[in-house]
Amino acid sequence: MSVEQLVILSQLEQEYLLHAIEAALPVQHARQFFLWTQGQLQALLPHQVLVCLQFGAQEELQHIECLHSTVLEAGLRSRLCSRDDGLALRLAQHCRGSGGRLPALLDAGPHADPLKAGQGLAPFQGELRELGLENMLMHGSERLPGGATFFVMFGLPHRPRPRHAYFLQLLLPYLHISLQRISRQQAQAQAGTLARPVSAREAEILHWVREGKSNDEIGMILGISGLTVKNHLQRLYRLLGVSNRAQAIARGMVLQLFDRAPLMLANAA
Repeated sequence: MSVEQLVILSQLEQEYLLHAIEAALPVQHARQFFLWTQGQLQALLPHQVLVCLQFGAQEELQHIECLHSTVLEAGLRSRLCSRDDGLALRLAQHCRGSGGRLPALLDAGPHADPLKAGQGLAPFQGELRELGLENMLMHGSERLPGGATFFVMFGLPHRPRPRHAYFLQLLLPYLHISLQRISRQQAQAQAGTLARPVSAREAEILHWVREGKSNDEIGMILGISGLTVKNHLQRLYRLLGVSNRAQAIARGMVLQLFDRAPLMLANAA
């Protein structure tokens, strides 16, 4: 799907767009973001569910928001927003990994033609229909030093058109900045709710986990046994509320634990 064709906004659409941009400027917190997406953004781009994803420098999923104004069945929410294999995450991985052009849209209605799906999105049509969501619209930022973002609107009331993709393209900078703001604000709040601070040794081990080192390799670097590294990691998992290395890395990124690693390594040297 391409939005290169000329899109002329009506006077009403121009007003909606201006209001959406103005209302996005002061967004700092999750509640404000929710009200904006369900208010001014909905006026311009009506949809049932908006899933927002933020990725870190290593392409790990750092933060996810699932926004909707009506009650969303728990099973449907999980299938859309799961941090492990949710549809939104798989769409982001597909679009960001295939080099496909964004923004992109997909019509999965009963009369949709799979041959017109484009961007290799045809395999997702059946899943969308199964979930009771006949279409979607998505866009995302490029890989940026501060992390990339990706946004998926599910269940537009009408078949998505290039003009809808154009609206989302115009609003992407405001979505991107707002998501980064609330992610940072939530990380700061969460950092203060840990049962105890992360120790210097735990942060150092997490740094080497992020570098792809095994427990034994980390032990050799730090002069301790692999079993001791494992024990440190198990305590760190419980502290961070995670269950594996990938989740610990993502949580560490959100809490900015890796900012401490260079100083610790320098002191160790």
